[in-house]
Amino acid sequence: MPILSEFDLSGRVAIFHTAGGDEGPGLASALAEAGASVFAVGRREGMVEPILAGLGGSAGHGSAVSGVRSHSDAEGVVGECKAKLGKVDILVNDARSFFAKPAADILEEEWDELHSRNLRAVFLLCQAAGRHMADREYGRIVNVITGTAERGVINASAFAATQAGLLSLTRSLAVEWGRANIRVNALGTGWTIAEDVPPEVQQEELLVRYTPLRRKGHPRDVGPLLVYLCSEACDYATGQPVYVDGGLNAHP
Repeated sequence: MPILSEFDLSGRVAIFHTAGGDEGPGLASALAEAGASVFAVGRREGMVEPILAGLGGSAGHGSAVSGVRSHSDAEGVVGECKAKLGKVDILVNDARSFFAKPAADILEEEWDELHSRNLRAVFLLCQAAGRHMADREYGRIVNVITGTAERGVINASAFAATQAGLLSLTRSLAVEWGRANIRVNALGTGWTIAEDVPPEVQQEELLVRYTPLRRKGHPRDVGPLLVYLCSEACDYATGQPVYVDGGLNAHP
């Protein structure tokens, strides 16, 4: 991926918070390719290992934590990153655990666990990293979301509520931390796949045919925009959801 000088992340340190999935390794690699040192964190080692494998060399560092459920957990992540890499310039939260179930059947513990993973953990990491960024008067935070933040979907009420919460959190933090030179944005993605599958094969799926661009997204479609949102060039954009989803969010 060619990197314009204004998007260069050389010397920057990024925490990449992952819940696993196909997108994570590609997005973290985009940050490293732009010059950032990446500290990957997830609930299990199995979530962090693909990120580190994709980074290779000295660009990747990682830690598996048993969930970010408290201030001390989040402070521990930020503290470990600072101990290894000296600072935190960037925080990317790609912490989406998907959950589908009819609204009438969702259990209290299922709702609570999903919100703990998808929203509470993101807030706590934003809070801990934000304090550090505010002290240094520089920071970039990107929360990865889906179009369900703004659209209703059958059987996705619990998941959609977490996504809407992330978008609202993004906007509120952008307003609150703008004077500290911290930019907070949301990056929305649609249906993605890490493999290169011919479009005609993908179009055998109904969801792909529903997508205006008639293919699934690939992490390389999203990586360049993530790099921009994490760069110094992203200086006058904050509190915004930006979607790279093949047109899904524009679909009637």
